[in-house]
Amino acid sequence: MDNTESEKCCVVNCNLPLGQTYWNSQYDAQQTGWDLGEVSPPLKAYINQLTDKHIRILIPGCGNSYEASYLLQQGFTNITVIDIAPTLVNKLKEKFQSNKNIKIIQGDFFEHKGEYDLIFEQTFFCALDPALRPQYVTKMRELLVTGGKLVGLLFDREFDKQGPPFGGCKCQYEALFKDSFRLDIFEPCYNSFVKRQTTELFIKLVKQN
Repeated sequence: MDNTESEKCCVVNCNLPLGQTYWNSQYDAQQTGWDLGEVSPPLKAYINQLTDKHIRILIPGCGNSYEASYLLQQGFTNITVIDIAPTLVNKLKEKFQSNKNIKIIQGDFFEHKGEYDLIFEQTFFCALDPALRPQYVTKMRELLVTGGKLVGLLFDREFDKQGPPFGGCKCQYEALFKDSFRLDIFEPCYNSFVKRQTTELFIKLVKQN
């Protein structure tokens, strides 16, 4: 995919062109306010209870990939991360260059092909123009095998300034996902990162036939 196609992906309802150039500039300028600096506590807790270390895991919009690092530390063997920003991806390739258990892709999530047992959602959904949310749901369903899970966090709040990040509420999200997934868990998160307490929903959505 060339840069023009990448830019088209996220130019919909917001005034900012949220494509490759935009996100790459955020990393170049180190303007990464969404970055926790550590693995998200709810995802860490979820990872800790997984027993099959060979499941196929995808992290889209992976950022600095703290979750991927933690998965590798815990012995998981089949991890794929994808991000649209070349500056970031080059750093990740250098960081993980000696580890055969992780695949690092620079590209557009909506063009990605593959089959996964588990996909983690961590500040990717909120970075997309809201007009792309139905497409996000469709793509997640496409990438997951039957019985596969989409697990992660969604902001349960609106933001004062135009995003990203873009917010929303539980009722909006449930309406978006309910026809494509079984909503196993869709509730306020009790163990959020300290600066995000009371503002997140934890989700575990299961793809059915």
